Amino acid sequence: MSELPQQLANGLILGAMYGLIAIGYTMVYGIVQLINFAHGEIFMVGGFGALSVFLALPAGTSLALALPVMLLGGIAVSVLVGIAAERFAYRPLRGAPRLAPLITAIGLSIALQQAIWKWYPDGKQARVFPQFKGHAFDILGATVQRGDLFVLIAAPACMIALGFFVAKTRSGRAMQATAQDPDTAKLMGINTDRIIVLAFAIGAAFAGVAAVAYGLRTGEVQFRMGFIMGLKAFTAAVLGGIGNIYGAMLGGVVLGIAEALATAYIEEIPGMEQFGGGAWKDVWAFVLLILVLLLRPQGLLGERVADRA
Repeated sequence: MSELPQQLANGLILGAMYGLIAIGYTMVYGIVQLINFAHGEIFMVGGFGALSVFLALPAGTSLALALPVMLLGGIAVSVLVGIAAERFAYRPLRGAPRLAPLITAIGLSIALQQAIWKWYPDGKQARVFPQFKGHAFDILGATVQRGDLFVLIAAPACMIALGFFVAKTRSGRAMQATAQDPDTAKLMGINTDRIIVLAFAIGAAFAGVAAVAYGLRTGEVQFRMGFIMGLKAFTAAVLGGIGNIYGAMLGGVVLGIAEALATAYIEEIPGMEQFGGGAWKDVWAFVLLILVLLLRPQGLLGERVADRA
């Protein structure tokens, strides 16, 4: 039990990253009922965008000074890719059967992976991402690295900003109206195409923030990193209630904490020794999803963003 604060901190950090990525899934689904399975790769290209910005800076630039520029670079790359995906991959298929955009999303995911693999020398190898140096912080009995503070600050800040945007701004209210009934919203003068692009852009921006947090935590980025993180984020979105922006963050935090606790403590249960450790962490994450879907199919919050209009 002495390790519980540390495991909770690890789960909270991991869950915050899942939640940031999951918001992209849930916003797009809430607006156009599309599961954008390429969103994990939008997260991935954001990490490479941030790394490219860092490598372009003068040698010796401190990470503290470089981080805001890296964050802008990662967000910009993710947003550009997300908008391009909506415009050229999904918009032409908006009236097509639902299977068509789903297959397109899977194809786009593979294409983005291969593009990064070809673009970077030794693309199969992980690329070193800068990390903060110095002593870690002791917070309530848990050791938190300097880089982990970024996601602990960025995740709630992004969530608060998004909540204000959706509830209080004209574009946010238009987004809610489009999610509730796009045809009626269009008749009321709302440019639904612009709103859909905005949803893709906001989700991609959050993925870019998560990518920087991932790089700071792990010290590397690689072209396959979007696959498993995307699956976990989709799991978090379903866990919280697909289409609910607050549910996405809640689902991410619950998933991250459950994953950390299962990794640390499952092997302590008699007869379960072989099911503990890091090798089983992905399995327990999806076991949690199955249990939630069996007991509460609509997710933890179970309310679409449109219902908040």
